[in-house]
Amino acid sequence: MSQKRRKRKPAESAEPKEEGAEEGAIFPDGLESGGRLASGAPPGAKKAAGEGGVGSGGSATLAEGVKRARLNAAPSVAEFKYNKKRVRLISQDPDLKEDAQGILYWMSRDQRVQDNWAFLYAQRLALKQKLPLHVCFCLVPKFLEATIRHFGFLIRGLKEVAEECKELSIPFHLLIGFAKDVLPSFVTTHGIGGVVTDFAPLRVPMQWVQDVQERLPPDVPFVQVDAHNIVPCWVASDKQEYGARTIRRKIHDRLAEFLTEFPPVVRHPYPAEFQAEPVDWDACYASLQVDHSVKEVPWAQPGTAAGLAVLEEFIKERLKFFGTDRNNPNRAALSNLSPWFHFGQISVQRAILEVCKLRSRYKESAEAFIEEAVVRRELADNFCYYNPNYDKVEGAYDWAKTTLKLHAKDKRPHLYTLEQLEEGKTHDPLWNAAQLQMVHEGKMHGFLRMYWAKKILEWTTSPEEALKFSIYLNDRYELDGRDPNGYVGCMWSICGIHDQGWAERAVFGKIRYMNYAGCKRKFDVDQFERKYSPQKFSQ
Repeated sequence: MSQKRRKRKPAESAEPKEEGAEEGAIFPDGLESGGRLASGAPPGAKKAAGEGGVGSGGSATLAEGVKRARLNAAPSVAEFKYNKKRVRLISQDPDLKEDAQGILYWMSRDQRVQDNWAFLYAQRLALKQKLPLHVCFCLVPKFLEATIRHFGFLIRGLKEVAEECKELSIPFHLLIGFAKDVLPSFVTTHGIGGVVTDFAPLRVPMQWVQDVQERLPPDVPFVQVDAHNIVPCWVASDKQEYGARTIRRKIHDRLAEFLTEFPPVVRHPYPAEFQAEPVDWDACYASLQVDHSVKEVPWAQPGTAAGLAVLEEFIKERLKFFGTDRNNPNRAALSNLSPWFHFGQISVQRAILEVCKLRSRYKESAEAFIEEAVVRRELADNFCYYNPNYDKVEGAYDWAKTTLKLHAKDKRPHLYTLEQLEEGKTHDPLWNAAQLQMVHEGKMHGFLRMYWAKKILEWTTSPEEALKFSIYLNDRYELDGRDPNGYVGCMWSICGIHDQGWAERAVFGKIRYMNYAGCKRKFDVDQFERKYSPQKFSQ
């Protein structure tokens, strides 16, 4: 965006064993990684190292070290060399009108203030044009299969965002309703000169962006920033990638450019002529039209501060075990960060910068985490962005669709209804335990998410029903549900996405097979079954 007569150029946009997942699923936290990024700290991490905090041997907390690192990067985004390849123009006209009264950041996927390239870009525009900066979030009454478990996490995270915005003299506006119905009128009423939003590759949020673009005044430029991926989705690749092996080098080659420290969002020096309406958070919570039977979980406290605390705990206590034990559901080796990543309450880029500080000490673990959090996670966004059928059998590769069709009528060893699956009432005690872990804790161990989905293929009437059931259960109970990683995880397990064909067998055809015996070879299945037994939860 630019003032009229000062036009600005728009942004340019070895073979695995079958029972493992070497080139496999992309459920957060639980894969075995295929391939490694080149040795040595990723570009950008060396500069961040030694700034204090848990990764550099300092005594400061991670939050304190991160704050110093941002200030060392630049006093504010106005003095920072911002990479405009993160930005793409949505509207036709890039010019800011001369009588603009402010810049608006429409927050959606990335629900945080700091370490947010979209927020930073909006403040950059406002500082350059000496305009007030506003932030809004459009709260819808319901969204897909989201329950109060998800909306509670979201709303309490937004409350923290609003408080931080207030400290920075940036009004935060909670708009109730769909963006197309509330955001354009807000822009017109308050003379907003330009709108910045973040990026999500799923069809519903992409439709929200299109709807808003069609309803904004034509003289209000509208841009989108990929604040979720380290390498912007449209920069990493211009097509659907076949698998991790085809996108890994493309992402790695761009890390020198994009894996940098963040500058801080600072107190905004240009006051707004109008302030945000006070938010009645309890009323917002009570007004939601969602299922309240799926309860919030006490272990996962929402918000950026809590997310950074989980990251600090992971780096201090569990990172050292991640390389060897991440596929053992009985070991505390995972980051457990996927809920905060999903809601954008902490940045994946921040997590990578911090983990890289310990790469020389825990090389295998750090590289495995980088593979999952960067390559596999960004591969999931790539799939959902370029494949409109990312949650349907029609979105599978031709070989997979053919083999699933050939075996669609094969006799299933067991058939279960959705209700039986949801209640964890199958013949398989490991599957039941995994389902109950998800239902009661909001997070199933990543390795078991693959086994869990593959058994649904084996125990339902068709691949279509299996995919429908797995996505429904994942989105209803997982705190990180309705996420590209979840859709791709189900598609990998059931439809062979980002995988290859295997020895043909009944029901699965050439889709990779996983079974109970294979799990027993990997970890103490009995221990996990005891921990999540139905009897424990019935009491």
